Amino acid sequence: MDQTRSDSTSFHAKLVRDQFDNLEKHTQWGIEFVERYNKFVKDRTDIETSYAKQLRNLSKKYQPKRNSKEEEDQRYTSCQAFVTVLNEMNDYAGQHEVIAENMSGLIYAELSRYIQELKQERKLHFQEGRRAQQHIESCWKQLEASKRRFERDCKEAERAQFHFEKMDNDINVTKADVEKARQQAQTRHQMASDSKGEYSSALQNFNKEQHEHYYTNIPNIFRKIQDLDERRIVKIGESVKTFSEVDRQVIPIIGKCLDGITKAAESIDEKHDTQLVVEAFKSGFEQPGDVDFEDFSLPMKRTVSESSLSNSRSDGKQESKSGKSKGKLWPFIKKNKGSGPEDFSHLPPEQRRKKLQQKIDEITKEIQKESDQRDGLTKMKDVYIKNPQMGRPESVDPRLAEIEQTIEKLRQESQKFEAWLAEVEGRLPVKTDPPRRPSEMPELPSTAVNNCAQDRESPDGSYTEEQNQDPQSKVAAQSEFDDEFDDEEILAAIGTCKAMYAFEGQNEGTIAMAEGETLRVIEEDKGDGWTRVRRSEDEEGYVPTSYVEVYLDRNTKGAMTYI
Repeated sequence: MDQTRSDSTSFHAKLVRDQFDNLEKHTQWGIEFVERYNKFVKDRTDIETSYAKQLRNLSKKYQPKRNSKEEEDQRYTSCQAFVTVLNEMNDYAGQHEVIAENMSGLIYAELSRYIQELKQERKLHFQEGRRAQQHIESCWKQLEASKRRFERDCKEAERAQFHFEKMDNDINVTKADVEKARQQAQTRHQMASDSKGEYSSALQNFNKEQHEHYYTNIPNIFRKIQDLDERRIVKIGESVKTFSEVDRQVIPIIGKCLDGITKAAESIDEKHDTQLVVEAFKSGFEQPGDVDFEDFSLPMKRTVSESSLSNSRSDGKQESKSGKSKGKLWPFIKKNKGSGPEDFSHLPPEQRRKKLQQKIDEITKEIQKESDQRDGLTKMKDVYIKNPQMGRPESVDPRLAEIEQTIEKLRQESQKFEAWLAEVEGRLPVKTDPPRRPSEMPELPSTAVNNCAQDRESPDGSYTEEQNQDPQSKVAAQSEFDDEFDDEEILAAIGTCKAMYAFEGQNEGTIAMAEGETLRVIEEDKGDGWTRVRRSEDEEGYVPTSYVEVYLDRNTKGAMTYI
């Protein structure tokens, strides 16, 4: 029975050791699982951070650049909506940064700290279990040692008793030897009795330790390990819940961002945008009138008159033959190579008005900028006057004088453009003198110089004949003009044109026309800004192309309209 009990004790000890091994493996797996989950949170945090950065870069990339055409396009509602989308995406990126920050602080950092605590607590529990196991094994060894000693002493006592009895029955043995054998037997019996007491005491102590070990110590350690694992599982659950709540907290703000994008989409007004295009590109010209019937059945009669282009042809020939070299046709036909005249007279009325207004606004900004600098310098001068140690007041005067001159020049420029704008908008009286024939144009003084737009002869910025040109130059130009048209055939009309503005035609070779008048086109614009027209059988000349709407016949030059 003792052997059976010993085997049972060994079995339970081995079972406890096996359970500790299993629990140690399981708890190690639990810690590794927490570490794996925490690594997942870290990777999600990195993704959110990278995504937010990419969204911000995307929003920045497509933002309209300052002082560029993209910034001008912001007047369209569709472009404004797109900018709203970019701004909302920037806020959207901010919410992903919040997600990354909260996950990093509330989950990753917290779990990293908890994992260290978990490892330390687990280590303590298993150390305690190993100590308990070592203690019970030590008690068992002590019991086994006392048991073997008791067994040995009992066998020795039995052998001593047998020896005593044998000698006592032997008649050949002396009495002294018998007494010695008896004392030896008593000593062995006493040792066996002592060993029995020690064994009994060791057994009671082991049973007590074993009961405490299996019913108190080991269960307590197992409960601690179980509690450790349960708290680990609870922590995982809390972290998963926090993982969800971090996203949920930003959903309302993300929803507002998406609502902003939806609102931006709903704010797009196609009528408003197309109207802006109409306002930006409309010319301001009136619609063309009906085309008059041209009767080619009647022979054309060219009469020589003062207004005819062939006027003074013979005189021109004589002057040309007298040694004048032939140059370009007319000085005023020379095409302007620049970006157009300063008053934008080469543009249609509506476009011209916008350009003039834009120029006035730019000048106004420059004036305000210079005025701000002047005010700043004036304050600085006042400070210098009150505190001479900070600087000399007169050192600011040159710069103030320079700014005053600049402001005065800008004001003069502004007045000039305002006058042109007033002319375009009809706020100033416009000349309505009846058209005069070129021969009726009075001779102007050679010193007459005027920079105003109404004194320019070429509306598209082309070079005009200077009014102070000497008579010999005029004669040479007339001679060249006459030579160009010597012996030319009568040109057939290739279309019609309608005058959008009145033109006085004061230069040689030009023809006057009234606003709304319809003329025949006999030679289209060659790129110099002038179109050759005919009013009647005896009157033809050149008019500015930008002053007329030209309608070419399909059977001549194709259907083209210059507006």
